[in-house]
Amino acid sequence: MKFELSVQDCFFNISNSAETITNQSSNPISPHTWESWFDQWLVALELNLPEAKSYELSLRLTDNSEIKALNFQYRQKNQPTDVLAFAALEVDSPKLSPQNQLSVPLYLGDIVISVDTAVQQAKQQGHSLSTELAWLATHGLLHLLGWDHPDEESLVRMLDQQETLLQRVGLSNDS
Repeated sequence: MKFELSVQDCFFNISNSAETITNQSSNPISPHTWESWFDQWLVALELNLPEAKSYELSLRLTDNSEIKALNFQYRQKNQPTDVLAFAALEVDSPKLSPQNQLSVPLYLGDIVISVDTAVQQAKQQGHSLSTELAWLATHGLLHLLGWDHPDEESLVRMLDQQETLLQRVGLSNDS
């Protein structure tokens, strides 16, 4: 399976928010590691993927200020959140011929993570920032693929799937 990931680090490379001053001066997860993780996650989720020759998505690491603005703009919630997912598959897009569908990557959407919130949640959960960022990325990825959690039962299924995906890359939400 071919896969393209665009990592936009608007946190560690640009801001280093005062809210999140930690011993981390750089992103704890390299773009190469992100690519490897998403590749493994997509292989594990292959049954949930629409048929395509290759896939593409973007990951944006940002601060509470930017994610608050996005959360207000798209969800009418005037507060920061940990992760937002903008699924391209939910949007009506022009229909391509079958030949063209298989020649261009299928764009899954965008995942935006607030590193400020991830740092707070990692401390609360007692695990590393890398684990929290991966946890939030898997949550966003599942949303891009149509997963949702409108009730307790679907939330438990989604959280279990996130844990399975973390374990696939050698992480655990318990660590």
